[in-house]
Amino acid sequence: MNAIPSWITQRKLGSILLLALLLLVVFPLVLDTFRLNLVGKYLTYAFVALGLVMLWGHAGVLSLGQGVFFGLGGYMMAMFLKLEASDPISTKIQSTPGIPDFMDWNQLTELPLWWLPFKSFPLAVIAVLVVPTLLAFIISYAMFKRRVGGVYFAIITQAVALILTVLIIGQQGYTGGVNGITDLKTLLGWDIRTDGARLILYYVCAALLLGSVLLCRWVQSSKLGTLLLAMRDKEDRVRFSGYDVAMFKVFAFCLAAMLSAIGGAMFTLQVGFMSPSFVGIVPSIEMVIFAAVGGRMSLVGAIYGALLVNFGKTYFSESAPDLWLFLMAALFIGVTMAFPDGLAGLWEQKIKPWWARQQASRRLIRERVAAAHAAYPEAPPPRKDSTASPVLPKGISGQQA
Repeated sequence: MNAIPSWITQRKLGSILLLALLLLVVFPLVLDTFRLNLVGKYLTYAFVALGLVMLWGHAGVLSLGQGVFFGLGGYMMAMFLKLEASDPISTKIQSTPGIPDFMDWNQLTELPLWWLPFKSFPLAVIAVLVVPTLLAFIISYAMFKRRVGGVYFAIITQAVALILTVLIIGQQGYTGGVNGITDLKTLLGWDIRTDGARLILYYVCAALLLGSVLLCRWVQSSKLGTLLLAMRDKEDRVRFSGYDVAMFKVFAFCLAAMLSAIGGAMFTLQVGFMSPSFVGIVPSIEMVIFAAVGGRMSLVGAIYGALLVNFGKTYFSESAPDLWLFLMAALFIGVTMAFPDGLAGLWEQKIKPWWARQQASRRLIRERVAAAHAAYPEAPPPRKDSTASPVLPKGISGQQA
């Protein structure tokens, strides 16, 4: 009976199981469809936070441009959905039927060659995984092989985010410009705008997120994860031991990019559009805040951080539209100043020790009670009441006694 709990404790899966229970059971039961869809959108940002835990927390590399990969993954999926929505029958009122509406507005007469692979859903899924990862490999290989790191690498990633934003907005005829790719309706003929579709997409997103957590946990528990930690703390020592530190950083950056791209693709499916507002510097910094609030060393904590920050963003914007930016800033500053290691640090440094002390106190009380029972196995006989009348032999009165 105790084998399963001990196995879970041994592998430190309790927090993941609790998260799975919250995402797969509690939220669907207590939230309506609209709020559940909002939580699903928050979970897409949690993919980026997971990647930052692996990259920033475990590899020691801070990236301020993760919105690039989130946006690329979202655009790859949006391109497929837009082509499906732009069939000749649906676009017969256009000057050139069969192409996306923004291309027709910009007087394009045929579909660009690099859009053609996105007519296939399998190729679109492969592009979601490969294109952002390939871009991350090119950037990181060029930088880390030249030992560019620290704040310089963070600034370079910001520059990449800015460049991609300007490129997307400038190429309006090919990317939709500042409006992005909108009016996405179906996935392989399945209407993704219905409540039932949104519920299914929520479960798909939650399952992919939990699978990503397990993947990252496996990487952390492997020799590679140990080397990433060693590289973060003593990079020169790892290099002098004969390891190629640059390639370890490249791996961490590519893994973070791939996770971010998956989140972007799920965002497009659940929200129904993708725009350059999710690619630039500001959203990239917000994504770092998710990991910082949750705890940059904790996979599960990063997910809770993404949920908390985005819930606060929604709640403050609804209740205080004029002040919500200041309230969000106060939330972030307060959490990071009071708990530098985020929510996970609060749990590890405050709650767990307090709970351990409570358990130890209860255990000590039980041991003392058990020791008392061992010393006195039987209850002592009741004492005679001195005020009670003594029992006399039959036939003898009190005066005769």
